[in-house]
Amino acid sequence: METLIHEKVYRGEKLLKKMSEQPFVICGVGAIGSNLVENMVRQGFKNFTVIDFDRVDDHNRHTQVWHKRDIGQLKTSVLKNYVYSIMGITVKDVCKKLEDLNVGKLLNKDSIVIDCFDNPESRKLIYDYCKKNNIECLHIGLSMDCAEITWNENYVIPKRSGEDICEYPMARNIIMFSVIVGTESIIGYLRDDIKNDYMVSLNDMKVSCIKNVDSKFYVKSETSSGTTILGSKIIGEFGVKLKNSIGVPSCQRQIL
Repeated sequence: METLIHEKVYRGEKLLKKMSEQPFVICGVGAIGSNLVENMVRQGFKNFTVIDFDRVDDHNRHTQVWHKRDIGQLKTSVLKNYVYSIMGITVKDVCKKLEDLNVGKLLNKDSIVIDCFDNPESRKLIYDYCKKNNIECLHIGLSMDCAEITWNENYVIPKRSGEDICEYPMARNIIMFSVIVGTESIIGYLRDDIKNDYMVSLNDMKVSCIKNVDSKFYVKSETSSGTTILGSKIIGEFGVKLKNSIGVPSCQRQIL
């Protein structure tokens, strides 16, 4: 039986082929990026460039894909070997810090850029470059039990929280939650040519799709009785501040 038979039956051969051919640049392979790459390759994506200059630390094993033997190794190199070992796919690994001097060489128009960084400075660099050069870009950010999955057109660069980047509170399940929703947003774009943004919350187990209607943003809640418009966009701590309404995540913190 072929490896992706279940995904092929569910998605269809045409979409699976499109997924396998689309190139991606993953910026940051920490909590979001490493899990995102693993999730995507197991669903049929095959064309990746991963960018990070960090090494695996012991505390990364809680939220990322690394083994104990990987401690001290370059994340991009370990991820390249890991992906090949599970799916036989060769990832292009770039062990460099993304900055003004090399962003033009590493991000290109043929790829969809996925911003998985954990700091606003790097996120701004990606946002500005992709906006200026019309490059498709999806940002995935986390804070405590909340996550934001937002395409570049609607993205608001977060402010630095002031917390230690290695000691802020984080549940592993919100990482996996954001990876699943982020992957579905990507697949939806490849399938329907529609960019859906999402807010998710682990605390109340909510997923809300944020739609752009007549130049205004609305939070939509999918329920058994249909889709309901729940609230308009309010610029707040992490760009889209959601009202505490039924069906809307209770996130109110800044998203990294």
